[in-house]
Amino acid sequence: QVQLVESGGGLVQAGDSLRLSCAASGRTSDRYYMGWFRQAPGKEREFVAAISWSGALRSYADSVKGRFTISKDSAKNTVFLQMNRLKPEDTAIYYCAVAQRFGSSPRGYDYWGQGTQVTVSS
Repeated sequence: QVQLVESGGGLVQAGDSLRLSCAASGRTSDRYYMGWFRQAPGKEREFVAAISWSGALRSYADSVKGRFTISKDSAKNTVFLQMNRLKPEDTAIYYCAVAQRFGSSPRGYDYWGQGTQVTVSS
């Protein structure tokens, strides 16, 4: 079992920045991948970004490229999502998740956090 706890969400204005954190605990290993997803009301959960635990592999959704950066602190088993130049359409619940393979499909992720709300006002 892997436990994931997200934090850092909040209410901001368009153009502001936020940094989300995801702390992993439990049966973690150095061969897993972590991803960020988001789900807006009435929409399906969508991929935002992913990173391998070594940091060598990173992937972003087109909608956030150039604005969001995924990173990790291996010593703390924590992954971050730095979100800059936020837009109202970024409003969603943001979830972190763990997978054994690198990918962008939610179906490939085995463990999920409870989510953190990000609201961007115009």
